[in-house]
Amino acid sequence: MENEGRSKVGTRASGKNIRVSATKIRRILNRLRGCSYGKALVLLEFMPHKTCSLVSQLILSAAANADANFGLNKSDLFISEARVETSTYLRRFRPRAQGRGCPIRRPVCKVTIKSKSKFDEIGDMER
Repeated sequence: MENEGRSKVGTRASGKNIRVSATKIRRILNRLRGCSYGKALVLLEFMPHKTCSLVSQLILSAAANADANFGLNKSDLFISEARVETSTYLRRFRPRAQGRGCPIRRPVCKVTIKSKSKFDEIGDMER
């Protein structure tokens, strides 16, 4: 029973301390969930957001992990889970009038992308 969860082959790539707010990356990841590897890269290529390059690097990293660690074909992969979490804030101060300083909180987030093989999911359904 305990080993059933471990038998599923899947790889992940995580990016930590990304200097973008979580809501800006979440609008991209919502479009990519469930897409195949090739389709996700094409979607990111033509989206008008600046953070698409960061997300595409994570997808390429997850595919490279699948190829190197498990020998999976990149064309058979799909994005099974894409998650973003808020992290700490980068704190700065901006000078204001009469020698005062106002704090500025710059958001930082963590992104995790998990990919699985299409054929692995079919094998799980037959059991």
